Amino acid sequence: MSSGGIAWLAGQWGDATELAVPLQDRGLRLADGLFETVLVWAGQPQLLADHLQRWQAGAALLGMATPPARSWLEPLIAEAIERAELPGGHGALRLNWSRGMAGGRGIDLATETDEPADHRFWLQLSACQPAFSPQTAWISRQERRNARSLLSGCKTFAYGQAIQARREARAAGADEALLLSSEGGLCCGAVANLLVRSDGRWLTPPLRSGCLPGVMRGRALTLGLAVEADLAEPEPEPSDRRWLLLNSLGCRPLSAIDGRPRPHLSAAEAEAFWRQLL
Repeated sequence: MSSGGIAWLAGQWGDATELAVPLQDRGLRLADGLFETVLVWAGQPQLLADHLQRWQAGAALLGMATPPARSWLEPLIAEAIERAELPGGHGALRLNWSRGMAGGRGIDLATETDEPADHRFWLQLSACQPAFSPQTAWISRQERRNARSLLSGCKTFAYGQAIQARREARAAGADEALLLSSEGGLCCGAVANLLVRSDGRWLTPPLRSGCLPGVMRGRALTLGLAVEADLAEPEPEPSDRRWLLLNSLGCRPLSAIDGRPRPHLSAAEAEAFWRQLL
């Protein structure tokens, strides 16, 4: 398997660096699409039902056709895992759903809700090991998560804001970016949900902050391991709070924020918390 991984598009298997969507696809031209990143662990997709539920909810919210059903996807995913020969059986599976060729040159749609035939699905699978080592973070001064946008509630192709926030963080000497909400308070990381351990419990910003409804975040809430709460910016002086960035591919303790060291979980402690959610 190449570094690009294996891919499936329109009935064809191939290298993810070689298969291509048409230049007129709205996912390519306008980032008009949704995706899910599913952990494959020991040869099995993890929390697939949760991911597909969010995928379908996002499509409905954005007026897209319903993505492929689980019954159709599962044999395809199983074949992808078999073909990929993942080291240890661990990988990252990306499911893509574009609005396809609907509409003309501009942004207008052909109809208010396009037919499924207009949409385009493809998948990618590459080797991946979940990450748990501590990171440093920088609160973006340039980018804010829009709490009122429909797009904030969906995992869309449009990651320009996350790219710029991380670029800003790297320029400041940090590993990752934290984003504030347009409504005030902390919202999330560039590519992960934010959790803070305070007074013996894990807190995570509510969805009204504009944070993505992350699958692992949802699991933490469902299992009673976390509760929603508004999060203010961290106080200048270190406290006993512990900070985590959480997604399907890892759980990263934050050892410093804006250049100020913070007490943090070890990688082993972060991994133990993450494994409870699978």
